[in-house]
Amino acid sequence: MKKLLFAALLSVVTLSATAAEKATLRFATEATYPPFEFVDANNQIQGFDVDLANALCAKLNAECTFTNQAFDSLIPSLKFRRVDVLMAGIDITPDRKKQVDFTQTYYDNSAIFVAIKGKFAQVADLKGKQVGTQNGTTHQKYLMEQHNELKTVPYDSYQNAILDLKNGRIDALFGDTAVVNEWLKKNKELSTVGDKVTDKNYFGIGLGIAVRKGNTELLDKLNKALTEVKQDGTYDTIYKKWFKQ
Repeated sequence: MKKLLFAALLSVVTLSATAAEKATLRFATEATYPPFEFVDANNQIQGFDVDLANALCAKLNAECTFTNQAFDSLIPSLKFRRVDVLMAGIDITPDRKKQVDFTQTYYDNSAIFVAIKGKFAQVADLKGKQVGTQNGTTHQKYLMEQHNELKTVPYDSYQNAILDLKNGRIDALFGDTAVVNEWLKKNKELSTVGDKVTDKNYFGIGLGIAVRKGNTELLDKLNKALTEVKQDGTYDTIYKKWFKQ
């Protein structure tokens, strides 16, 4: 009888420990893209995407881990199962949807050109000029396919591109509107050129969270969590923290 009681107690303890354990979701990002993701003074990855990912993980009773890597390596890492989720300000595009599955949109996106203040009045003025953008991004694809009159200059990160712009080695940059607005706060000599670009083949659909093709279980869980954080006010709180300052 004592043995049976002990076995029953052991079973309860084991079940409790198992229930307490959290699943781990391995997120990959490219942390040179404030306010979406960046590395702070303490070498921690911060930003809108990180806060939102943590909120989603809380809904899923999961633990988030974050890996910082080059943008053009994100989708290959996901395909080779090195990570579970991509969240890096990724535009949902028809081409990318062939490679990965996306959640519902979590941020309405657009893109815009930026240059030294007063140098160019409109995008047409950039004809024949060197325009920097990040390698492997939708911005690079857009410039090469829709603006072959420009000389597209690829960069591993926008940090290096901004330095080259300020030092006159390139004439303009092309990036997400929200990110460009962050640049303008810190670089008063810069200003936007022309109107926002919202071509749905490149930017207009919005940003999404990517999972491996066919991973419907995780996709459904993330979509459910996204809906919940939008409904309970968590999303608005995070949004105001990063975009309403």
